[in-house]
Parts: sequence; C-alpha cells; structure tokens
Amino acid sequence: MHYTPILRNASRTSLTPSAALLERVKRPAYLARLARPEDLVPLFKAELMTIGWSGFTGVGYPKTLPTAIADDIESRNLQADPSTKKKFNLFVGASVGPEVEDRWAALDMIARRYPHQVGKEVAKGINAGRIEFADKHLSMFPQDLTYGYYNLHKRHGERSKPLDWAIVEATAINSEGHIVPGASVGATPEILQSAAKIIIEVNTRIPNLEGLHDINQSFLPPHRQPYLITHPSDRIGSTAIPVDPDRVVAIIETHKPDNTGSNAPENDESRAIARHLINFLEREVGEGRLPKSLLPLQSGIGNVANSIIGGLAEGPFDNVQVWTEVLQDTFLRFFDSGKLDFATATSIKFSPDGFDHFYKNWTNYKDRLLLRSQQVANSPEIIRRMGIIAMNTPLEVDIYGHANSTNALGSRMLNGLGGSADFLRNAKISIMHTPSTRPSKNDPTGISCIVPFASHVDQTEHDLDVVVTEQGLADVRGLSPRERAKVIIEKCAHPDYKDLLREYYDCALHECMKRGAGHEPHMLRNAFKFHTNFLEHGHMKVKSWD
Repeated sequence: MHYTPILRNASRTSLTPSAALLERVKRPAYLARLARPEDLVPLFKAELMTIGWSGFTGVGYPKTLPTAIADDIESRNLQADPSTKKKFNLFVGASVGPEVEDRWAALDMIARRYPHQVGKEVAKGINAGRIEFADKHLSMFPQDLTYGYYNLHKRHGERSKPLDWAIVEATAINSEGHIVPGASVGATPEILQSAAKIIIEVNTRIPNLEGLHDINQSFLPPHRQPYLITHPSDRIGSTAIPVDPDRVVAIIETHKPDNTGSNAPENDESRAIARHLINFLEREVGEGRLPKSLLPLQSGIGNVANSIIGGLAEGPFDNVQVWTEVLQDTFLRFFDSGKLDFATATSIKFSPDGFDHFYKNWTNYKDRLLLRSQQVANSPEIIRRMGIIAMNTPLEVDIYGHANSTNALGSRMLNGLGGSADFLRNAKISIMHTPSTRPSKNDPTGISCIVPFASHVDQTEHDLDVVVTEQGLADVRGLSPRERAKVIIEKCAHPDYKDLLREYYDCALHECMKRGAGHEPHMLRNAFKFHTNFLEHGHMKVKSWD
C-alpha cells in the first residue's frame, strides 16, 4: 500500500474511531489510516505542490486539514523566510468557504488558482499579481484536468498524475472504499481520478447523503461516452465516487459545517426583473414556443435569481423541471409549493436555516433531487438537446448584446466566468438579467449596466436572446445588431442613461454609414467613455460624446 511509508514520516499515534465515524466508514482498512490533521501537516512541504480540493459554491469542501496547514504556517511564521515559505497550486471545481480559501490567500499560500473563486483576499491576490488565475468554462475544467493540461510544466518523470494531492470531504465511505460526497459534487470525481495521493475528511456533523448523487466515470478521448440523459431525473451512474484505495493516505473526522451564510436578499429591482421574466415566459407559452410546464430551467445565484425562483413558486407554471448548477433557498419554497417536480444540480448552496429545513425534511426532497458532477450538469450537449432556459447575471451588457461577467472596468477580476457561458451558449432561450444601474461612491445610479461597448466580453452577442432589467425586457432573437441596439436601449437602459446611449448610437451610426461600415456601428474613440468617465469622476454620466 502506498500510504504506509508516507504515514510513517508523520509522528502519529493510534486513534480510536468515534461511534459516528464507525457508522459512516464501511471499509475497515480506511479506519486504520485515521489521523489527526496536525499529524498530516508535515506532508505538505515547502515546495510548489499541486492540490485539488472538493467543493463547489462554498459547500462540500475540506475544512479541517487546510485550516491545520494554515495554522502551522502562521504559528511558525514560515512565509517570512523564502527558504521555508509554502505556496500551492490550488484546483477546485468552483469556490469554497472563505475561512479556508481567503485565509490561504491572505497568508500568500496560493501560487495558482483555477478555475473559479469567491473571496476578497483571493481576488485581491489575483489583481495584485500574487496569484496566477485563469477562467475556464466549468464544464471544461474537469476534462482539462484529466487531460493533464494543468501540469504541462512538470518534468516528464513527475507527470504520472496531474495532482500531487486531493483533499476531499465525504459524508460517508461505502464498503468498496468509495466516497459519498456532501452538498456538492463539482469536479471531485476528476480531482480524485487525477491525484497521486488522497486524504478524505469524513464530516459526521452533516447527515449521510447517500442516494443524493449520480456519479459517472470520466474517460479520455477516444473512449468518452455519451451521457444518456433525456430527463433531469435520469440516472447514469452510481451513488458514490470510485476511489483507488491504494492512493488513500489518511482519513480525518471533521465536524465543521459549510460556511454559506445568508442568501442575497430580494429587493424591488430584483422583483421587477422577475415579473418581466415571468410575463415573458407566459407569452412564450401563449405563442406555443414553450410547453405549459416550460422547459428545464437554469438559474444562477444572487438576489435576482432568488426573486425569479420565488416568483415561479407563486407563478402560473406547474410540473416544472430544473437543470442547473446551484440550488438556493428559494428552490425549497419552489419544491414546497408543489410546482417544481424535479431538480438536478451540482451543488446545493442553502443558508444555515435552509440546510436545517432540508435535512429535517430529507424524505420530502430525496426523490426529487439529484446532484451530478459539473462536467455533466454543465454539459453543452445536454443543455442544447434538452432545450434549457438559461438565466444568469452579468456585470454589464452592451447595446449589441455582448456581456461582461468577470472583469470590472475590463481589468479587475471579481470571481470568474463560472458556468454561465456553458448554459448561455447552448440554451434554447439565453437570458441575462441585471439591474439597469448600480450605485457608485458618489452617485446612487453612478454605474450603468447597459453600456456602449462591454469593457470585457465573456458572452458574445451571438449567445444572448433576452436582456432584462427592472426597466423592461428586450427580446433580441432574430434581430440584426442595429435592431438589437435600439431595443436594448429603449427597453433596458435606466432613464439617467437612455438619452446618452441613444446619442452614442446615432453618432456612431452616422459616422460608420459615411464610410460604409454600418453593420455594428461604434465610435472607437468613445466606445469606453462610460468607463473612463467613471475612472475620472466616479460615475458614468458623460457630459458629451465629443
């Protein structure tokens, strides 16, 4: 067994498993590898190791060992000396709890982080140049990991596995040694597949969620298989993640909850956006373009998404299906209303109260919900074939329908692209919803979310069908760029910016038509004037275009 010499290097005394752990771990050989987190810290040396964690949108991530590693580094002040400094390449399906990831970033422990993150300290490290970060569509990240794309820099002899370590959370381990995840699957199957050595944190505070997951194996081309799914409730895999027992170095018992916090509260703007969208969906049903039960829905996270799902819980549609990435608290209300029949996702990001309700009413939800890997949940082929209705929130949308989801003012990374483009590129109806303005420090409507030209483009004009703000809804399906611009300005722009945007478009059209370039008119010298005006004056309300 590969684990034996590794554990001999750590000073470790025999541990007695708790009753809870004995109930959760059905493979006795794993119990012989029970360890304290502090005994495993020496395994993570002062060299650039590549580590994968479980977790997605702040749930299902390892909490105990990453904290112990950070405690050791901080207590011994290791980061002050280049010879003892520890930095790691960190790969997670999406974001994890800030108490571990933000702490690692604050201690300058992260050298490279892919593909999505949420945390002020992580974003600060990325924008300060201390952390190398690159976006990747969440459907593509796990496959690229198994392809070895993230360890191309390693010497040839080190390339047996893309990851040195996987640290993952489980709610149980079955008799085969396979892992039953918690409230997310994310990229955990591929992280385990790609790791040379594995440590499992068994969380006995969280209920055993066996049966909630649908896990399929990931193969490399030319041996990849189609996902034989035609309905959100279809199962194609098993209830646990296969693991090579020889690569399991240790298990740890942990009792820490997922650190989710409260969901973003609804407000008047988010409720107005929800009303516009529900009215639009009613019209689509009335015109015969959607069935009465709609088509499977995808919804992002945030207060607008909460308002939309909350509105649907009280809305006119029955027998609704959901195919999405993340479920928030309002989905519980949607289930409880009787209008939501089934939902599949890769993560359930409930508030603490939401999780309490979910666990207490487990029998009411367990047969109406599946968690899958992000490679399946975000599969472009499934999204396109099932006709998903996709709804996501950008930072800004321009008058032609390009959307920026990631880089404020074109340069400052916030969180990352996530899976929004997986859905928007392939959905039957691709919707982006945003408030028409956001406040700046010196102006309550200082930032227009409808701009002449997006300062960074994540979703192109070719991928969006509908843009909606609290002002109204622009259906741009089948329209040319010039037609789209007029509709987006008239329907979606805030009154403080509508005339400015009309004037920009008219001037751009006049100039471009004179030189025979009128397909998608822009004045390049003014295309980013909203943004430059913000940098100079703290708001986007330009005085004039020339």
